[in-house]
Amino acid sequence: MKHIFMAALAVSVFAVPLWADEVRPDTSGWFENPAKLDQRGGEDIYRAVCAACHMPDGKGAQGAGMYPALAGNHNLEFADYPTHVVLNGLRAMPALGGQLDDAQIAEVVNYIRTSFGNSYVEDPATSDLVAASR
Repeated sequence: MKHIFMAALAVSVFAVPLWADEVRPDTSGWFENPAKLDQRGGEDIYRAVCAACHMPDGKGAQGAGMYPALAGNHNLEFADYPTHVVLNGLRAMPALGGQLDDAQIAEVVNYIRTSFGNSYVEDPATSDLVAASR
């Protein structure tokens, strides 16, 4: 009886991955050609893309992961850093350069630099800065 159980276990271990490959949806090319986002304006982009992790109030969250606060974040003082992070991602944050155009990235960077108690208004992000950062 023990041999029958072991044989059944072996068949199931090897058969399931083969079967799973056949029914897996085709996601090839998704990362190379992701959907573009059409929101405009820093606040609308933030609400659609960023607020789920960084929270609507920009205070971040902890739980299954750590999502840093944007409120009072000194890393936002200069537009280069948040522009780079939005474009290329960092740790758990996905790169959004494929979904957002240069103007959208500049808009959301300027929004987080001037919202949530932040007042980094000097040297705002521009489409040219984003294009040069790509």
